[in-house]
Amino acid sequence: MSATESRTPSWAVRPVAAGSGPASRVLLAAFGAAAAADLVSLLAGWHLGHLLAKPLLMPLLVAFVLTLRPPRLLVAALLFGWGGDVALLFDAEPAFLIGMGSFAAGHVCYLVLFGRRGTNPLLGGAYALALLGTVALLWPDLPAGLRVPVAGYSLLLTAMAYRSSALGRAAGAGGALFLLSDTLIATGVAQWPQLPRPDFWIMATYLAAQYLLAMGALAPAQAYRRRVIQD
Repeated sequence: MSATESRTPSWAVRPVAAGSGPASRVLLAAFGAAAAADLVSLLAGWHLGHLLAKPLLMPLLVAFVLTLRPPRLLVAALLFGWGGDVALLFDAEPAFLIGMGSFAAGHVCYLVLFGRRGTNPLLGGAYALALLGTVALLWPDLPAGLRVPVAGYSLLLTAMAYRSSALGRAAGAGGALFLLSDTLIATGVAQWPQLPRPDFWIMATYLAAQYLLAMGALAPAQAYRRRVIQD
């Protein structure tokens, strides 16, 4: 046995990089196709297409990241996102609260995953101001029974968005887009004027957010494996 073989763990025999294997490429392409189908359905106003495509999105993204040996908390966060996706397909207040709770659990997973890595305090101040301003503006227009849950969820979401920058620019952009996506949902609940095809913008920002968060969370583990292999 060579010196290199003796100090290289068995899991690091082959390099692992995003999209490096055929399974990764196929699953990422499947996620992209499902995302495109969902977004086109929303643009076209084809509700059935959205109902068929949306439940496939997070499972396909999970399947993709599983080929890259992801942190368990990342898988859990994406699966909680899937639970929220499914719940929000039902147009009822209890389903909205269940969906919000599922997304909140995903944000907790992300926060634990981000750990204690350093972030920019100025960015934290900007997020805090955005949180206070958004909740203050939305509060009088939200249904009374949703005001406190939305405010609590917004606090958790904003914390996740801020802390996501600890994993780099990709994850930080993902956190910001998640905040934007859910803010668009909240403005709809508050019955504010909406952009044309608001569901399209909500899903486009959400899908980009989850993908960027996933890739940001995968990057440290992949970088570590590459260093081990090179040694």
